[in-house]
Amino acid sequence: MEQTHVKPSEKPMAKVQMPRIRRRFSRGVVESIRIAIDSLRSNTLRTVLTMLGIIIGVASVVAMLSIGAGATVSITERISSIGSNLLTISPGQTSRGAQASTESQALTMADAEVLTDLPGITLIAPTFQGSAQLIVEANNRQATVVGVTPDFFTVRNLTIAQGALMDEADTTELSAVIVLGNTIAQELFGEQSPVGSTIRVDNQIFQVVGVLEESGSGATAGGSVDSQAFVPLGVAQLKLFGARTTGSDSLSISNINVQVTEADQVDMVEALVAATLREQHDLSQDGSEDNFNVFNQADVLETLNETTSILTAFLGAIAGISLLVGGIGVMNIMLVSVTERTREIGLRKAVGARRSDILQQFLIEASLVSALGGIIGVLLGVGISVLVSLSGLLTPVITLWSIVLSLSVSMAIGLFFGIYPARRAAQLRPIEALRHE
Repeated sequence: MEQTHVKPSEKPMAKVQMPRIRRRFSRGVVESIRIAIDSLRSNTLRTVLTMLGIIIGVASVVAMLSIGAGATVSITERISSIGSNLLTISPGQTSRGAQASTESQALTMADAEVLTDLPGITLIAPTFQGSAQLIVEANNRQATVVGVTPDFFTVRNLTIAQGALMDEADTTELSAVIVLGNTIAQELFGEQSPVGSTIRVDNQIFQVVGVLEESGSGATAGGSVDSQAFVPLGVAQLKLFGARTTGSDSLSISNINVQVTEADQVDMVEALVAATLREQHDLSQDGSEDNFNVFNQADVLETLNETTSILTAFLGAIAGISLLVGGIGVMNIMLVSVTERTREIGLRKAVGARRSDILQQFLIEASLVSALGGIIGVLLGVGISVLVSLSGLLTPVITLWSIVLSLSVSMAIGLFFGIYPARRAAQLRPIEALRHE
């Protein structure tokens, strides 16, 4: 009987060949990495110069992003430290038709009083401020002196470091007492405790009753709380600076600080305050004649954060350009390397290396240069951020995503700018390459 021979299927053969292909590919990659490392080590100076652009670019990106993030955090903390759920009302410009005035219209105590009973408001703290000479023996400083009520310290989240804050009796009796910011206290009294001492404010004598904890925030238009001094509101209005009136018996004030009960009521209270003051000042309710400004703490914070984000993106883009220039440097050096190694490429092709092997080798070289440059750049960027932090200007925030982004971009740039030199090397003909001198 004649046997029937069944032709073996090609599918099992494909399964047998796949592991061989994988092993051959793996050996090829390992061999290309070894050759790339040897090439980079044999030309150390060239390798360093090639990486320099990548290092500078990555370091710039990491440093700029961390400094930008740190600035955002710093701004948020400073504004939050001023107080929560806060509205600040200040005099504005009138624009009433032909009678438009170029002078700021004053707020008065009557304006503060009319807001007291509005719903959603916890505290009202009017202020009146001016500049005065503070003198302690041979020491003197020009500083902003702010007239306040006791509620001001609560609204602005200010705490006492030494002594005590002024109370309602001081405000009612127009007591000659003063609370100093932390910085101005150190400048006038040094390491000595100021509490109980006397201080001359212009031509008047005040007793220091307290010193505030260091704040670091700008609480009023006069600058940082730490460099300011605080007296009872009536004392500032009547004894120090002479608060003017605007067609009424009510004394003028510089600002009104409003603490809103709940965060989700801030927008509602802001609108209510604006409507009430328009009625109080006999202004149009559409806001076109407003002679005051209402600042919402949350809006200010959002605006500042948006500005910081735009600035960070701009600086990051500039740093990214240096990374791009670094990539062009990688391409140029790789082209020089291809020219110098033409005979080596021809010899490898003559003994069996394929175009894909040559292409792979030079792409791996470009990737190694970019990866190593990226790692060194990240370390340098972190170092710059640490130095900025030590300087005390601000505390940069180094995020994982900025490091990953910088490394990924540097690798991508290395690969992108390595393609052209790698293709040029792979397309060399063995005979012509071997003839190259």
